[in-house]
Amino acid sequence: MLNTAEQAAALLQVPASWLRKKAAADQIPYTKIGRHLRFSTDDLNAIIRDGARGPRRHTPS
Repeated sequence: MLNTAEQAAALLQVPASWLRKKAAADQIPYTKIGRHLRFSTDDLNAIIRDGARGPRRHTPS
């Protein structure tokens, strides 16, 4: 299933403008159909996976 930027933004809880900006800079995966951006489930999972960070470790100074 393909989602519009608005639908994908709602699922990711980010502004649609953020998705469009990142897609325009080729910083996140997306599909372009004509002039329309679409985000597949795989695209959304990759965005989530790539944004995941591990726990921070405290290093004594």
